[in-house]
Amino acid sequence: MAINYKKTAEEIVKVVNKDNIISATFCATRLRLIVKNRESIKDSDVQKIEGVKGVFFNSDQYQIILGTGVVNKVYDEVVQLGVTGSAKKDDSTVTKTDDKSGNKFKKFIRIFADVFVPIMPAMIATGLFLGLKGALINDSFLGLFNTKVADIPVSVLTFMSVLTETTFAFLPALVCWSTFRVFGGSPILGILLGLMLVSPALPNAYLVANPDSGVKPIMLFGFIPIVGYQGSILPALIAGIIGSKLELKLRKIIPNIIDILATPFLTLLIMLILSLAVIGPIFHIVEQWILIAINFSLSLPFGLGGLIIGFGIIFIVVTGVHHIMNLIEISLLAATTFNPINPLLSVANLAAGAACLAVSLKTRRKSVKAMGYGATLSAWLGITEPAIFGINIRYGIKPMVCGAIAAGITGLIARLLNLQATANGVTGIPGTLLYIYDGKQLIGYISVAILTVVLSFAITWFFGVPKEYMQEDEE
Repeated sequence: MAINYKKTAEEIVKVVNKDNIISATFCATRLRLIVKNRESIKDSDVQKIEGVKGVFFNSDQYQIILGTGVVNKVYDEVVQLGVTGSAKKDDSTVTKTDDKSGNKFKKFIRIFADVFVPIMPAMIATGLFLGLKGALINDSFLGLFNTKVADIPVSVLTFMSVLTETTFAFLPALVCWSTFRVFGGSPILGILLGLMLVSPALPNAYLVANPDSGVKPIMLFGFIPIVGYQGSILPALIAGIIGSKLELKLRKIIPNIIDILATPFLTLLIMLILSLAVIGPIFHIVEQWILIAINFSLSLPFGLGGLIIGFGIIFIVVTGVHHIMNLIEISLLAATTFNPINPLLSVANLAAGAACLAVSLKTRRKSVKAMGYGATLSAWLGITEPAIFGINIRYGIKPMVCGAIAAGITGLIARLLNLQATANGVTGIPGTLLYIYDGKQLIGYISVAILTVVLSFAITWFFGVPKEYMQEDEE
């Protein structure tokens, strides 16, 4: 029998007590209520309500498990009953979190989950589009049919570009929107701030990383480099956190009569300056360090460079500055016509997907299974963000570390086998097409890829699934 969402919402508000609820929000499976007094809520009464699968209290939130496809509908009804639909919380009245149940690092990791769960569908879809594009629009593949990319109509290429580039071109806007939502700011300001960070007026980060593009950073005061945030995650997340907190602070001190004018103006002005002049340049320095480290690693003997790079790539992706890899790949291709970085990127992506698959198969949470399979395929097609942020670091970094260990081992093997691609931009399963130029290279790539998946899956299955994934009460 179908759940009466309105009735469920009414009963939840009645049992929890509307006056006790500060605000409400939701994630993939849980209705999250910021409450004044957790002790006044009788869990057994809440659990009797139709559709409720369990309850628990964590991160200052009374969380009611309703399940995928139900929670959003119940949330809508809760808001209709007059409950504030916001993640905003009043620290002076909220019951303090039990510090014994976690630490600051785990709370930061949980922020990633709260921010990225709502945008996972877009990233997974883009991963599938990119995988399809990589497999079809590739000279190596098209050569089998006596044609090439140049023969494809411009209209088709444009259509494919729109499908595959939009999400990551405007990823900071999605991240800022979701971060503002989670931290109680105005989501529309988050979207606008994110769009400003990828404004066409700013030098495109990917073009800056391409030495052949001729695009250079804008130098503020002659020494502070300013570029766009295309494809960036962590810088946009930091900007979103600071921006939402700044907005809430301004609303407390700015008179109501000018709040609607002054608060958005000051929030966007201050955050844009801070993002471009401070946060951006800091990550630009990080990029340069990574560039130096990778170039040095490639020169190491006995395949050690593959071990280091294979292990470290996933962590570089988390920082959001992984587009620096384009610079190295393009430089290598220009100098030697071969790309030894590609197999290392591929094993990292395959390992991340395999770790995600291990968690998805082993977890007792249905919502994780539903998301995990799509995220796994996306990672194997070259887009790892859904697997990383949606699954592998959702409750700690064990799955990500296990995948990184496997990628380090097989990255070493890839270097010993001297695996080299003939292009860049395509990894994982579609990346196979970059090795068909030589039988030994093709067999070597496929063998390393299979070994990576098996090794990452096994290590994660036995050692890397966080205990939170085995809790049935969050299914």
